[in-house]
Amino acid sequence: MAVMTGVKTVTILGCTGSIGESTVDLLAANQDRFRVLALVGNRNGEKLAAQARLLNAAWAVCADADQYSALKAALAGTSTKVACGPEAVLEAARLGADWTMAAITGVAGLAPTLAAAERGGTIALANKEALVSAGDVMLRAVAAAGATLLPVDSEHNAIFQAMAGNPQTSVERITLTASGGPFRTWTREAMKGVAPEAALRHPVWRMGAKITIDSATLFNKGLEVIEAARLFGLSSERIDVLIHPQSIVHGLVHFSDGSVVAQLGAPDMRIPIAHTLAWPERLATHAPRLDLAAAGTLEFMAPDDLQFPALRLARQALLAGGGAPTILNAANEIAVESFLRRRIGFLDIASVVEEVLGRLGPRVADTLGQVTELDAEARRCADAEMARAA
Repeated sequence: MAVMTGVKTVTILGCTGSIGESTVDLLAANQDRFRVLALVGNRNGEKLAAQARLLNAAWAVCADADQYSALKAALAGTSTKVACGPEAVLEAARLGADWTMAAITGVAGLAPTLAAAERGGTIALANKEALVSAGDVMLRAVAAAGATLLPVDSEHNAIFQAMAGNPQTSVERITLTASGGPFRTWTREAMKGVAPEAALRHPVWRMGAKITIDSATLFNKGLEVIEAARLFGLSSERIDVLIHPQSIVHGLVHFSDGSVVAQLGAPDMRIPIAHTLAWPERLATHAPRLDLAAAGTLEFMAPDDLQFPALRLARQALLAGGGAPTILNAANEIAVESFLRRRIGFLDIASVVEEVLGRLGPRVADTLGQVTELDAEARRCADAEMARAA
């Protein structure tokens, strides 16, 4: 195994979420190789302070300005500097770390991720919205700054690994896998009465509430199709999706000579995070090792677009282009939040998204300002649609 040379500077945007916590775990085990410039959290000042102490971070930044006094007190006696509020988050993103984990969920992560990209370096992308809602904006910024964009999502990271430096011209298509969520064998009739508690019980992964619901509806996979198109420069028809309940094969690349290369691993996010953290080298982790004999049979099946319309809607948005993916993502976020609050049913999530896509039609989203405005309009439209249907 290659030995990393020098010390890499690191910033984590979204350190208190599940991806952030896994990243902190890896850094804590390799403190001689990395120096933490900034840890950026949202509202959990207590966890943020503990992480800053653990990693001796230069800066601890909280998006919630009300956390300043408590965070300052919690880090008294350390060398860690404290800042709070939205502007402080942007300043942390602009510190120019060698490697930045972009893991702030939702559209709240767009501006910080863009700020980090504009400074160059390596961006480990765990924020789907950066490429779904603002793909053209983000990719232009990355190209202009000469930054490197590495995918953290297990499926996209798998594709990146499986491509392994092969020219894009040799790739016929790729396949993203999906666990199918907790309802993959349910009928639509049975899913009508699904409660949030049931939808939050993912059979394989342990994730935040929003992404867990997206996994249950397959909107997560739809967003990943759009993200894959941006990352790898592929059209919708060259991106397949297979249901794979065991979540061991994370992605496959189909080459022009008939070869298919797959990336396999235990369902542990520390694996793709470690891959981006040390790339182009490898970093040892304590993630479970894959035992194929113990795993036994690996199953694969095509998704049912009638049972789960999210994939169809996402592909439609990708083909429509412009601001359609922005509308899709915003409407889905509002619908998921409403489902978690028991305002709408599980099947209503996709219905709301489809209605909003139809109402807003084609739009332009060429700048971050346009993306932000369209996102807000789509959210208002989703709220209005649910109020009308109530």
